[in-house]
Amino acid sequence: MAQILSQDEIDALLTTVSSGEEAEEKKDELQGYKSIVAYDFKHPNRVSKDQIRTLENIHDNFGGHLGSVVSGLFRALVDIELMSVDQITYSELIMSLVSPSCSYTFSIAPMEGLCILDYNPGLSFGFVERMFGGIGKPIETERELTGLERVVMNRITNRVLSELGKAWARIISVTLKVASFETNPQFIQILPPGETVIVITFQIKMLESAGILTICYPYVTLESVVTKLSGQSWIDAAKTKTSEEDFNINVNNLYEVRAVVSSILANLEITVREFLEIKVGDVVALEKRVDDPVSILVEGRPKFLARPGIVGKKRGFEVTEFIGEGPVR
Repeated sequence: MAQILSQDEIDALLTTVSSGEEAEEKKDELQGYKSIVAYDFKHPNRVSKDQIRTLENIHDNFGGHLGSVVSGLFRALVDIELMSVDQITYSELIMSLVSPSCSYTFSIAPMEGLCILDYNPGLSFGFVERMFGGIGKPIETERELTGLERVVMNRITNRVLSELGKAWARIISVTLKVASFETNPQFIQILPPGETVIVITFQIKMLESAGILTICYPYVTLESVVTKLSGQSWIDAAKTKTSEEDFNINVNNLYEVRAVVSSILANLEITVREFLEIKVGDVVALEKRVDDPVSILVEGRPKFLARPGIVGKKRGFEVTEFIGEGPVR
């Protein structure tokens, strides 16, 4: 026998169905908002994603070349990995740096302003320990670098900035120079706290040590070249650089090539009978005058016109004209 529902049970079922339909409607409404992300109007992203990718490419190349340079310097395998490229405020950067630290400010002419290069303590002490003949094990202590250790880090930093300048050369020719050294990031006041900065973070691994290398570019410094940080500019620069590099490589290779250089003083056409009848003392009339130029051949091909003469006790030629390819004259 079928069960008969009471009025209360019927009302409860209708309420459940109604609640389920409302939940489905709300779910459908929320589907349209999935692409919405939070945006902080106080700290807008002033560098586009395309420009961020170009900065990633620049510093990825920098990390690869720096790894080779540092590996040769320390006589050990050094792995450098680009971890992130972020836009944050200057105050957030300063709060993220460890104290005491090994921080440098440097100029990047022709761009204005100063940038920051920071080694965390584990990395700086690992570098110093390796330079003095150790195995690169970081010192487990919180202290500032000594005078001698600073000299070592100064030399390493100069190599780092040299490679960084080469990486930027693909976009713009720059000159990087150390401006100051600080052990407390709170004392590095190159910008107001709320200004936007681009922070490049690398992880460096060497033998038994590992650490973080941080490079900070204020947006106001990059503002003059930000239009050149597009993907198309990067591709165009790559094509230009490749052509220039290929040309320089070919020129350097040609410098080492040996070539046979010879000269034809004159040509004369005679018959075989005339040739067989030539005797010692005979005078052969040539087709050229004494003051006519002669051809200089490089590997059998005419390249120059020259005037024959005597240089000291040796015969020589004075080049008067470049003729390139062509028939022998």
